[in-house]
Amino acid sequence: MRTVLLGVLIVAAMPVAANTVGCAGGSVFLDRNGNGVRDAREPGLAGVAVSDGERIVSSDRKGRYRLDTESGKTTFLIKPAGFHAFTRADGLADVWANVQLSAGPTLRYGGVPSASPACKDFALVRDHGTAGTALDVLVFGDPQPKSLLQVGYYQRDIVAPLQGKQRAQLAISLGDLVDDNLSLYPALKAVDATLRIPWLHAPGNHDLDFDAGSDEQSLGSFRHAFGPDTYAWEEAQANFLVLDDVIYLPGNKPAYIGGFREQQFNFLSAYLATADKQKLLVLAMHIPLFDASPGVATFRHADRERLFALLLPFANVLVLSAHSHSQRHFFHGPASGWLGDKPLHEYNVGAACGAYWTGLKDAAGIPAATMSDGTPNGHALLSVDRGAFKLRWFAARAADDFQIALHAPKVLRHGAYPAFAVYANIFMGQDDTVVEYRIDDGAWKPMVHTLQADPGLLAENALDDAAQSLRGFDRSPEASPSAHVWRGTLATDLHAGSHKVSVRANIEGYGLAQASTDYRLDDASP
Repeated sequence: MRTVLLGVLIVAAMPVAANTVGCAGGSVFLDRNGNGVRDAREPGLAGVAVSDGERIVSSDRKGRYRLDTESGKTTFLIKPAGFHAFTRADGLADVWANVQLSAGPTLRYGGVPSASPACKDFALVRDHGTAGTALDVLVFGDPQPKSLLQVGYYQRDIVAPLQGKQRAQLAISLGDLVDDNLSLYPALKAVDATLRIPWLHAPGNHDLDFDAGSDEQSLGSFRHAFGPDTYAWEEAQANFLVLDDVIYLPGNKPAYIGGFREQQFNFLSAYLATADKQKLLVLAMHIPLFDASPGVATFRHADRERLFALLLPFANVLVLSAHSHSQRHFFHGPASGWLGDKPLHEYNVGAACGAYWTGLKDAAGIPAATMSDGTPNGHALLSVDRGAFKLRWFAARAADDFQIALHAPKVLRHGAYPAFAVYANIFMGQDDTVVEYRIDDGAWKPMVHTLQADPGLLAENALDDAAQSLRGFDRSPEASPSAHVWRGTLATDLHAGSHKVSVRANIEGYGLAQASTDYRLDDASP
């Protein structure tokens, strides 16, 4: 366990607000029988960090802690490596308690009820089996249901197929847990709880109380359902920072921008000052740190620079973001303010809901939900072993080896000018991914990375346009330029008849992925 000396100093240095509440009776203890209650002969645990999202203190040799926090904040345990936390009735780890001593603003979805406890006892159980093993983490971008029907899509399309199959020890959802309908939080948690693993949640711009008067008040209903909006969680293989990076700007258009509040920087400074600089540090947030469009700040640049300065001493950092309903890898360097020895890897994770649960329904009644860049909806898996990490994408209800989507014409004229191509959408492709193709048993040739819309989704758009009636409830999204499409020209000077096209790609974190299709050459006369 880590000792948080700097956090204690910060507590002493900060002025005490008028509505500050002292917590003298809180403790962290070893829950030997796993019932979540401190029984006789269950000892306290020393050196465990407890925070209110700004200050950090450490439990003493008897497991006791004192945290002078403010009404309107959340007291939480920074779960240390080597321990499991007790699980609450709603399936979440029992590592937090909201502090709300007087009624907050009246909100449509309730916010945090008053008379919440100011201090809490935290139960931990020793984990004896994972210290030397790899860590697998399920990663979900934007589940974003807007109704119970769509919660059902999420359950049947994303979560249920993982039951009995996944070996993950942890899950993270990267915001937009719902689509503005915060009354769906209990139903969403019930679905997540079926996997019976700890689940971390970052808030997104569709998780806000939009009737709140300020950014500080805009996550009351989220905090009531999921706990703190900015916190840390530690495993033997990696440390995790889950961050609210949505700054609510009521009355503006758009009504938010990416960034952090000053209190969050206080927490980050305190936590990172004593965190292991060699262990993998994973930041989980909703809004990407990179700009979605040149010249338009998606995330406040001044806040990004402050964050990057805090991260500079760390040898191994991974950023997980969502929000875009597309998928790409971004490597920060001097152009975006990162001055580390190696580029900072940000994985902008595709959405569990894909393109907002749109598109044609299949035989099971679930929409295709393909994203605008041609990526199928699904989830990611982060695997960490001895400091190195791998990332994989799993398309919803598809075979695990479905890593490439191909699009090619069915028939071309024999001898025609070779102006048409096979396109490969490599869902986890990066700029330097090696992608090759061959026709029949010919030589392997390189495919060309090209920034253009996915042709398969363009074809779906054309079918929607030509239809005389609605093909589904909501049509597929308009195809947008994709960061992971490759092109290979199809030969027309081969013999007339059918020809097989094979594509292979060496995908980082996955290995060799393959896919195939075919096309036919027909003789024709003018």
